Amino acid sequence: MTLPEPTTEAGRAGFDAICADPARAVVAVDFDGTLAPIVTLPEDARPVAGAVDALTALADRVGAVAVVTGRGAGEVVAIGGLDSVPRLRVLGHYGLEEWYDGELRSPAPVPAIDEARMRLRPMLAQAPRGVHVEDKGHSLVVHTRPAADPAGTLGRLTPALEHLAEELGLEAVPGRMVLELRPPGVDKGIAVRRLLDEVDAAAVVYVGDDLGDLAAFTAVEQARDRGLAGLTVASVDPALDDAPAELAARADLVVAGPAAVVEFLRSLA
Repeated sequence: MTLPEPTTEAGRAGFDAICADPARAVVAVDFDGTLAPIVTLPEDARPVAGAVDALTALADRVGAVAVVTGRGAGEVVAIGGLDSVPRLRVLGHYGLEEWYDGELRSPAPVPAIDEARMRLRPMLAQAPRGVHVEDKGHSLVVHTRPAADPAGTLGRLTPALEHLAEELGLEAVPGRMVLELRPPGVDKGIAVRRLLDEVDAAAVVYVGDDLGDLAAFTAVEQARDRGLAGLTVASVDPALDDAPAELAARADLVVAGPAAVVEFLRSLA
């Protein structure tokens, strides 16, 4: 197998460092849009063929392998069949939760989420057909992808949702045809920084596909400033037209969606 070449000098240095000292390397990947294709209903998501095998192969070779996701950690383990991957860490809800070796650590949801849950029902009662709320316990995600006009619908709903979030002390975080209401002070960048500190890493690769992954890219870039080596990879599925341009522009390497991500991970292993 031939590994694709990073397009930046920093990315090439990160890749070389990972290969030179894999025992001190961290490989962290998003789930939806990265290991699993984007689907209309979140509960239908499944990893592409070979994803679990690729993670397993990497777990035998590098210092740490992690899935960093906005979903609940236990949910991702269940739908992805990830409990078979040795030493895998699953950081769910942007790092609020951690699953490791069969154990899940999860704090209680903040009370503002309960209030938002009740107030979203009347707010969305007249929303276009297909709009629905994904209740993740620690956060609430308004999905518009199934609507007849997903982007237009999201644009029309966003001001009211942002106002609700501000009123309740929550953040309104955009994504691919979604807006998520979640507690402030959590993101994938914080999760990645904590992971790097815990495993005494010397190099890191992070793979993601959405706006929420930009914070993880920032964490990799900040790690470089501290002397670590890093590689950022954007998963951009050519079959979809809603991939955020910012992510590809920031990435050291762009690959063509989840199947290509798995091929990259397998080749890296």
